[in-house]
Amino acid sequence: MPAPRGTWPTAGETGPPPAPPRPATVGSPAPAPTTWSPGQPPAASGPAFPGTPYPVDAPVGRQRSGWLPRAALLLALLLVLVSGVQAYQIHVLNDRLGDTRRNLATAQDRDGLRLDGVEQRTEELEKQAGTVFNPEEIAETVLRSVFRVRAGTSTGTAFAVGKPNSEGGANLFTNYHVVESLWTTGERQVFLERTDQRFPATIVKVDEENDVAHLRTAAKFTGLVTAATPVKSGQQIVVVGAPLGLTDSVTTGVVSAFRKAENGGGDVIQFDAPINPGNSGGPVINSAKQVVGIATAKARNAEGIGLAVPIKTACDGFDIC
Repeated sequence: MPAPRGTWPTAGETGPPPAPPRPATVGSPAPAPTTWSPGQPPAASGPAFPGTPYPVDAPVGRQRSGWLPRAALLLALLLVLVSGVQAYQIHVLNDRLGDTRRNLATAQDRDGLRLDGVEQRTEELEKQAGTVFNPEEIAETVLRSVFRVRAGTSTGTAFAVGKPNSEGGANLFTNYHVVESLWTTGERQVFLERTDQRFPATIVKVDEENDVAHLRTAAKFTGLVTAATPVKSGQQIVVVGAPLGLTDSVTTGVVSAFRKAENGGGDVIQFDAPINPGNSGGPVINSAKQVVGIATAKARNAEGIGLAVPIKTACDGFDIC
């Protein structure tokens, strides 16, 4: 039989153990007795027995993790470190690039100086090469502009000089005494010959005192270049002409001296290159392949004494150089 309400359970009954009696507080009402039936759990809203604390469950929730801030800080430090390393590397690369540019500029300056030196040396060598006496090379350049001239019964030599004339043909120099027989009779036509070629030419003007004559032809020939300065004693020369009618003859020698002409004319060049009748009017060439004179005569009863009119004398009298 169940125990009456408000009584403690007897032996054999289940239930919580009896609580010790609480002393009554003076002036306070006694707490109402708590009833409890066997088989019923105590209410969850308060302690099962007077004076006994009831455990309260902790609020359910996710606790904040502490490793996230530390990871973020560590990542930030890592990024700062990487940025610093990259900045240092960029600085080093910029320094190296600057050094490379300076070294390149220095090398270019050195190369420029070397190139200037090479160019100067090349110019010096070219000048030296221009002064090297090479009769074969001179003859190869000059011969195509030199001809045998036939003036009636007389023969001599003539050579093209300067730029083409107004008609596109060539101007030529020869000696006056070569064309004298035609000039005095009023005839003006002569012929220029070489091997099997023959070209008509006209006597334009003569200088009897200096023994120079100007010829003109419609044929196109390369004019020889005249020297701007006179030759000096001892300089080597080449004489090209048609001695005794033999075209394309070349002889060599040196300038011996400057002399006064026997007929009271201007100065003449004395040279020792062999010449003979037919050489008259031929060019005297220096080592730079420039005309320095016009061969005009040889000393009688002597060898190695030839005379030439300075090219300046001819150019001053005829505006064709």
